[in-house]
Amino acid sequence: MQFIDLAAQQQRIRQRIDARIAAVLDHGNYIMGPEVAELESALAAFCGAGHCISCANGTDALQLALMALEVGPGDAVFVPSFTFAASAEVVPFVGATPVFVDIELDTYNMSAESLQNAIEAARNMGLRPAAVMPVDLFGRPADYEKITEITKAEGMVLICDSAQGWGAQYKGRVTGALGDITTTSFFPAKPLGCYGDGGAIFTDDPEIAAVIDSYRVHGKGTEKYDNVRVGMNSRLDTLQAAILLEKLAIYADELDQRERIARRYTAALSDQFIVPEMPQDIRSTWAQYTIRVGSEAQRTRAQGALKDVGIPTAIYYPKPLHQQTAYRDFPRDPKGLENSEIAASSVFSVPMSPYLTEADQDKVIAALMSLRINDLET
Repeated sequence: MQFIDLAAQQQRIRQRIDARIAAVLDHGNYIMGPEVAELESALAAFCGAGHCISCANGTDALQLALMALEVGPGDAVFVPSFTFAASAEVVPFVGATPVFVDIELDTYNMSAESLQNAIEAARNMGLRPAAVMPVDLFGRPADYEKITEITKAEGMVLICDSAQGWGAQYKGRVTGALGDITTTSFFPAKPLGCYGDGGAIFTDDPEIAAVIDSYRVHGKGTEKYDNVRVGMNSRLDTLQAAILLEKLAIYADELDQRERIARRYTAALSDQFIVPEMPQDIRSTWAQYTIRVGSEAQRTRAQGALKDVGIPTAIYYPKPLHQQTAYRDFPRDPKGLENSEIAASSVFSVPMSPYLTEADQDKVIAALMSLRINDLET
């Protein structure tokens, strides 16, 4: 059983991908070829954003967003501690200070209450609260209603890190068009992934879009050798854009299938495990299906039992950022990040893919339900 079955997806669209790749080889425009602009237009239309600017990867997307919004020294950028390092590592790159915020245990996303605490702490340290970067963790949109209220009241910008959740739905809107800027990643394991690295930035502001477009190509001006700002090299390869066009064509269908599998998991597992529950007005991309047990010891035994019957699992994430060597000295919510620490010690993810067969779903469910979860400590 595959944790994420990319081969099955490739089999479905292999001929169309081969045709797309052949077209790129024929025209030979390997950098910023016509497929890049075609993809950007299609991505913007899918989520309802005014502008889409592709780039080399999801980490660059976050950095480009901060650069375009002129976030820098003396500024505080608020990020959840329970996430991948890319969410925080770009902040020191622009000279700003990451400030870690706790999560809500029922969603694994940024806590609005903890954000408010962290803002006050940052201000007391002499930092200017500049930007909030919530993460759509595991595919579920963050609590944008509450977070937007805070950003507006504090005069901060909202950068939505939707590397795992692009294309999800939040109260009638699609992620990609919920903040001042949204970023995503096309890393192969993401719900919409290419066959290498790739990323994109979304905004409704044409001026911001123009600045990002400049920054991603060495700070270009109107002419190739007239660089008007210090930029970077972060272009999406034409071949990857061509592949993504065919993947995007089936993306809505794949999201529907992920939703069906997640509902089946939830219905079967909710009596014994802490499973993700979605309100009717929120829809996840289900980048991961993550469950929680009572302790790290329970998790270790549960994963071992699943491994024994050929079921792969993964832990996202075993150590919150504020406990990692590179980030432990940065500021945080002074009331602590308890939920991030609880989640890191007790969550694990089971196979999730639009192509996970019903037989494999049944195998996962049966293996989990056969565990006497309360006895796993012993």
